[in-house]
Amino acid sequence: MRVPQCELGSIVGERAHPLSDTIAGLDEALAAVDAFDQALVAGLLRPQPAQAAGLTELAHAVTGTPLAARVAEAAEKAAAGAASEDHFVALAAARTALLGSVHDALMTRVEEATGRTHGEETRPAPGGRQPANLLSAARSWLSDLARAGWQGIDHDLVSGAAQVVSAMLPDPALRRLAILLDGFSAELAASCPGASLERIPVRRWGDLWSRAMLLTVPGAADVPATGTATGRLLPLGVDVQEHATAAQAQVHAVFEPADGGAPRLVRAGVSVPKPDTVVGAGLWQLLRPHLSLLAAFSEGRSMDLTDMPVTAEGDLIWSDEQARPSEPADAFATARVALSTATAQVTAPLDRHPAGIAVPVFLQGYVVQKAAQNDAQEDAQKTVQKAVQKAAQEDRDALTFIVAGHPLAVDTDRIPTAGPLTPEAVAASGACIGLLRWDAGSFSVQPLAVETTVRKKALAIHAGGWAGGTTDKVGVKAEKAATDAVAVLRERAGRLLRK
Repeated sequence: MRVPQCELGSIVGERAHPLSDTIAGLDEALAAVDAFDQALVAGLLRPQPAQAAGLTELAHAVTGTPLAARVAEAAEKAAAGAASEDHFVALAAARTALLGSVHDALMTRVEEATGRTHGEETRPAPGGRQPANLLSAARSWLSDLARAGWQGIDHDLVSGAAQVVSAMLPDPALRRLAILLDGFSAELAASCPGASLERIPVRRWGDLWSRAMLLTVPGAADVPATGTATGRLLPLGVDVQEHATAAQAQVHAVFEPADGGAPRLVRAGVSVPKPDTVVGAGLWQLLRPHLSLLAAFSEGRSMDLTDMPVTAEGDLIWSDEQARPSEPADAFATARVALSTATAQVTAPLDRHPAGIAVPVFLQGYVVQKAAQNDAQEDAQKTVQKAVQKAAQEDRDALTFIVAGHPLAVDTDRIPTAGPLTPEAVAASGACIGLLRWDAGSFSVQPLAVETTVRKKALAIHAGGWAGGTTDKVGVKAEKAATDAVAVLRERAGRLLRK
């Protein structure tokens, strides 16, 4: 049987699929990160032999790099329980560098698959002067965390961040670190005492700890270099992320400069706090007023930008005064015509992490396959526990796109409830705009929009389809519930302020 022609960015079906190839050294780099993360679990106040081995593995992984000597010394001191704050900074730098190397290796494969190049790196602009005493206080608290370990955290230790965060928040130059410390300490506080934890998010807390530690180094938080963008913005899709107290919408788009320069990939995002009673389509009421691009996307329009600030990493610093709705622009037409020629933006050093990979891609001509189609015949034993049956059912429902003869997992868990896109629509699709991601050792695609056929008519369904409003019954109901919840909260807040 002839394999259908497939596209991934500019990849053609006859080409080998670079996303499935093994990357030399990747497993070893991740193993060194995991070894260090395990050392943080029990803490580095009185390290045991297994923890010392993890520290040594991290040091060996950066042998031959400019970090080698400092990390070797830091690992030796930490293994003896005598690490200073500077030693912890060196260990955090080694861990971050290893994950950065993994990110770069993965992005090289993505560029091979899409045929897309990236822009030139630029040096960040110097940030404002940061008070050394506050940076030192934050570094001291993070060092105490490393000594105690995740199993040794308690409320007294975790609460030590509160005063530092309060002092940092008024200073814009320190706000990035302050918000990180605030969220990190809140997460740790909810997990206290560490000795009673059944499961520890080892990688996540290692990520947060190492990033925060590096941000205490003067100059690490320098702002990205910015320029301006004048031209046409062609939206591709909206990535929505929701938490109990916050929501974010990020629009991925192709920007065509007015001066005729090469098109490039950009992003425009908005984040807002939210009450936990506002969920699903109700999120748009909170997000919509801050980003006119959401309404334009929902209407299927492009936007004309005039001197819109943009960072070297491709993030538009959105201002409604510098944007206006323009001509109709179909996202799938943009994906077919402009996406493969758009230049990818560079990633800032501290943001080079495998979890941060989110590359817009266009897929078509793939074969949709459910996991059950690959499974052997199941043994129908009646004694199987219900929990196991449920897990097996979830596995069977997992989707895979067969692209050019190679499987590419579909991450349907990332499809937001705030839009009309569903896993069922993805399973019935023939074309997809998505974000290429990497997790747990393999690439996957997060659908942002799909083309499918309903009653013999082609239909495009977008995850952000309700961004500008909707007549869908489910969406209207969720928006009304959000309106009522927000109105009540505003009335209560006003009452408190009047007292």
